[in-house]
Amino acid sequence: MIKVEDVVKEYRTRSGPVRVLDRVNLTVRPGQQLGILGRNGAGKSTIVRLISGTELPTSGTVRRTMSVSWPLAFGGAFQGTLTGYDNLRFICRVYGVDPADRIAFVEDFSELGIYLREPVKTYSSGMRARLAFAISMTVDFDCYLIDEVIAVGDARFHEKCMIELFEKRADRAKVIVSHDPHYIRAHCHSAAVLAGGRLTSFDDVDQAFEFYG
Repeated sequence: MIKVEDVVKEYRTRSGPVRVLDRVNLTVRPGQQLGILGRNGAGKSTIVRLISGTELPTSGTVRRTMSVSWPLAFGGAFQGTLTGYDNLRFICRVYGVDPADRIAFVEDFSELGIYLREPVKTYSSGMRARLAFAISMTVDFDCYLIDEVIAVGDARFHEKCMIELFEKRADRAKVIVSHDPHYIRAHCHSAAVLAGGRLTSFDDVDQAFEFYG
C-alpha cells in the first residue's frame, strides 16, 4: 500500500515560496489503478514524483509498503556520461536484478540499436524516454507510476507500451496522470482531482470527471 498523508509541497521562487500541494492525502492499494486529473500546472507530476521518492515533501509523509517504480519515461536519474548499457547495469544493481537477463529485452523494446553504446547525454528526449520505459519494464514493481508515458513514440511503440503495462502487468497497481479522458476511463478503477493544491478522491471515475468539469 501507498499512503500519502497531509503532504505539503512548496517550491522556492524569486517571489517567495509557492505551495503546489496543500495537505494532500491519498491511498493506493495493491492492484488499484488510479487516475489523477488536473489542469496544466496543477501539480499532478509533482504527486507522482513524491510517490516515487524522486522528490521529498516539504511536510507530511509518504509511506510505501509495496515497491514503486520511478515515473515511467523519466530519465532524470540517468548518468549522462554513461552509455545506455551502463545505465541499465547500474539500475539493475540498485534493484538487485541480474542485468545479463535484461539486456536482450531492453535492446528489443527500446529499439535504440547502436545508440545503447553511446553516452545518454547524446540522446534526444524521445530516446531517453524509450530507454527509461524499457528499463522500467525490466524491474518487477508492485506499482507503476505513469505520467503521460504513452505519448512517447509512434503508434507502434505506443502499442508496445500498452501491452507491457496493461496486459502483461494487469494485476499491478498503477497511478496514471493523463489529459486524455478516454485513457483514464479505459484503464482506471478510481480517480482523484487535483485543483488549487487540494486532492479530492472518487471511487467512481465518472464522478471524478463530473467534479473536474
